[in-house]
Amino acid sequence: MSETLKIGVAGLGTVGVGTLQLIEKHYELIAQRCGRPVLVTAVSARDRRKDRGLDLSAVRWFEDATAMAADPDIDVVIELIGGADGPAKEIVEAALSNGKHVITANKAMIAHHGTELAQRAEQAGVALACEAAVCGGIPIIKTLREGLAGNAINGIYGILNGTSNFILSSMRDTGREFGEVLAEAQKLGYAEADPGFDIDGVDAAHKLAILTALAYNCEVDFDGVHVEGIRDVTSLDIAFADELGYRIKLLGIARLTNGGVEQRVHPCMVRKDAPIANVEGVYNAVVADGDFVGSLLTEGEGAGAGPTASAVVADLIDIARGVRLPTFAVPASVLDRRPSRAMAEHWGGYYLRLMCVDQSGVIADITAVLRDEDISVESMVQRGRGPAGEAVPIVITTHETTEAGMTRALDRIAALDTVLESPRLIRIEPL
Repeated sequence: MSETLKIGVAGLGTVGVGTLQLIEKHYELIAQRCGRPVLVTAVSARDRRKDRGLDLSAVRWFEDATAMAADPDIDVVIELIGGADGPAKEIVEAALSNGKHVITANKAMIAHHGTELAQRAEQAGVALACEAAVCGGIPIIKTLREGLAGNAINGIYGILNGTSNFILSSMRDTGREFGEVLAEAQKLGYAEADPGFDIDGVDAAHKLAILTALAYNCEVDFDGVHVEGIRDVTSLDIAFADELGYRIKLLGIARLTNGGVEQRVHPCMVRKDAPIANVEGVYNAVVADGDFVGSLLTEGEGAGAGPTASAVVADLIDIARGVRLPTFAVPASVLDRRPSRAMAEHWGGYYLRLMCVDQSGVIADITAVLRDEDISVESMVQRGRGPAGEAVPIVITTHETTEAGMTRALDRIAALDTVLESPRLIRIEPL
């Protein structure tokens, strides 16, 4: 066999420990597949005394992970600390500057600085690999970069955050409200104590920005992603969606249009018979539509020690084999700087729920506003009469129209005296 590939791991949280366990358990298998031994020789983490269930007596411990990244006896640095900036970015920059390959699961860092870091890696003649940054164990980066390399990608969309998918699935199954299910997700360990990145769509947006760069050979543009979360989705909306033949999913969607790259993360109504509508719980799924291969769905666990470690080690095996692929499928120096398509230009159908005073003339006022904005009603659901002064729901679905027109209509409808709550809008996706 060839010379041993020596690894330094920065960060010994859930994924770091899982990665070391996988490498230890499958040491011989990995060596066979690489044609050389792969060995973790150094680690760095904040608390050396913490019991992680690992025997680290044979590895060197670095208090300073940046110093580890500069150590001449290390070939590959695996960054598993997280965070767009700060220590994680400093470690990666130090590793690249010292001619070391880098593997990272850090979606935020790649979404914000991926183009720059990929350029630095190419200048140094080393790999920057990030399979684990998107959807855990699903090999979606390899799928886009390698398996679909001969295809033009017509569109890509998916459930990119397992926490949000678990919450929406549980709300539908149990009829409970968002806050109660979120608390359960936190108790089960599916949601963080501060769940904002997950439920506000930021985590999914990080992943979508990376997938967009891969799909369309463009620079990573996180700022170009339109982002909405699921805080405002209610059990009432989920029940109406079911009645209308839909399920509500938080999706990340990217398409290349004449107006630029469309990148958006928000709750969507999808038909119950759409394959992605039936991806439940903490699972992720991504659909890529290639011009020759057609529509391809990949599904699996999007987070956790095992799935994410699996993706980290897949990148490690590529590096050990001598595989050197550009981070975003083409050299970073030739990535296009594509304009972002404004959300106001979006064209599609909409679900609109209004809580209104139950009195004559209300529907006429609402439909007059929609008519003025050239918005055609596809269906309307109105519940039975309510007690005087109490709100009753009116649900409208529309034919395809512009986001700009719908936004203007919502502002006017919200100003009506008979509309007692802020209108709820969910986009309908014909997947």
